[in-house]
Amino acid sequence: MNAASDSTAGLNALRNFVDAHPRLFVLTGAGISTDSGIPDYRDGQGEWKRSPPMTLQLFMSGEPARARYWARGMIGWRHFGAVQPNIAHHALANLEKQGRIELLLTQNVDGLHEAAGSINVVDLHGRMDRVRCMQCGDITRRDTMQRRLEEANPAWLDLSATIAPDGDADLDGVDFSRFSVPPCTVCGGILKPDVVFFGENVPRARVDTAWAHLGRADAMLVVGSSLMVYSGYRFVVEASRKGLPIASVNLGVTRADALLTLNVSAAVADALRPFA
Repeated sequence: MNAASDSTAGLNALRNFVDAHPRLFVLTGAGISTDSGIPDYRDGQGEWKRSPPMTLQLFMSGEPARARYWARGMIGWRHFGAVQPNIAHHALANLEKQGRIELLLTQNVDGLHEAAGSINVVDLHGRMDRVRCMQCGDITRRDTMQRRLEEANPAWLDLSATIAPDGDADLDGVDFSRFSVPPCTVCGGILKPDVVFFGENVPRARVDTAWAHLGRADAMLVVGSSLMVYSGYRFVVEASRKGLPIASVNLGVTRADALLTLNVSAAVADALRPFA
């Protein structure tokens, strides 16, 4: 059964769903972080609001693409690096403290679940607050990379732009060829945010961990995701195959509407506030 719910009835149904299932497998997407000031990707019909994010192939194709990415990232990080968890993040952290969450699997790269106090978290697509060398694998803090970027590009410090979902900014109309991207301090290799770009595979260990926890869950809760990206959608498909009840809280359609037991169309913060 796919029950579409909204308003008070939908929120009450969500509360009953959570109360009835003590081992929730929770999947979150961009919609849970919009109240923290991070834009989401898609509209109510699941279509892109802006150009799709950077692909691995483009990033690795040459210095022009990387200069454009890191210039935009340097501007965007001033906002992205300072965001704080909202009531929805705290609600899920509280449910975990009560022993109600089997695993929190997030498609987001903002680290806000951990900042809110959630512990049993798998960051499916990585974390924006880390930077990885594509040659030697060395990991450094994004704050350190920010400092190096600003020191190498002082003329760019006064620029501003509209914040974009993945920690960058819509900085256009400038000559990116004049932007300097620092190399790895260990081997001189290419530095990339420690996140999964489009066209890049999610590390196998993360996926295996998620599958194992899904096998121990008694229901699935999807929060703030249209599920248009297969890396998250596949877990809903598997939950459905296993016969697990599946609830979704999201504004707009999802790719898995036909698989949902409960579909609550509501703002995420409003829906999760009772659990905080």
